Amino acid sequence: MAAMKPRTTGGPMEAVIESRKIVMRIPSDGGGRIVVELTKEEAAELGELLTEVAQ
Repeated sequence: MAAMKPRTTGGPMEAVIESRKIVMRIPSDGGGRIVVELTKEEAAELGELLTEVAQ
């Protein structure tokens, strides 16, 4: 049986370019990270939407 280890946040939020996609990793409550692949167009649209709600 595998040892039970406490979950950690999995690291900081990050966005990197891999091949032709932008890969965004977001820490998740309870441990681990959510991984999202975006095109440059999708990332630009997401950036605009986030800017609107963050004001």
